[in-house]
Amino acid sequence: MNSSALILMISVQLVVTILTGWFFYKVLVTKPKAEPDSYSENDDVER
Repeated sequence: MNSSALILMISVQLVVTILTGWFFYKVLVTKPKAEPDSYSENDDVER
């Protein structure tokens, strides 16, 4: 394997690893959206 192919392989692996880590971080840190209770909204019985 020549040096240019090795440099390209390492750089692509680094970019993919960094992007994967960034998206995992975003998923773990982002707060969930406040959603209404769909069970009470779909209830047929009036209270």
